[in-house]
Amino acid sequence: MENTDELKRVFDQFDANKDGQISITELRDVLKAMGSNYSEEELKRVMEDIDSDQDGYINFSEFSTFWSASSNAVNAASELREAFDLYDQNKNGLISATELHQVLNRLGMTCSADDCVGMIKSVDSDGDGHVNFEEFRKMMNASSIPSNGDGSKP
Repeated sequence: MENTDELKRVFDQFDANKDGQISITELRDVLKAMGSNYSEEELKRVMEDIDSDQDGYINFSEFSTFWSASSNAVNAASELREAFDLYDQNKNGLISATELHQVLNRLGMTCSADDCVGMIKSVDSDGDGHVNFEEFRKMMNASSIPSNGDGSKP
């Protein structure tokens, strides 16, 4: 939701009394209307996470920052799922060494079946001989090594 006007309309839906800020009560009411039933403790945690100036209210700037961060996380998760699905050829929720071998060869990477078995083994934390989505996610996060600022990796 890149459009500021559209984001403002969403903010205004939360801001029931139209005072330019979202209180914990307004947040609870909207979440309840959307079918979520947060405990008081969970609501306070959500409020603390979004309310960066800690004044007890969420202003439009805080809401906008939160929305941006949430959208980026959703996009990253969606892209990760698409990458996993590319390898999961039979759509059983697992990547086998055979599937990995097929996809890598299709992508023009020369890799033996034994190499693929080794790759699977290196991230197969539950020892079932396959990579599930959680193992794939951990592997992809671990491979995101930060650079040294000059474009090189440590």
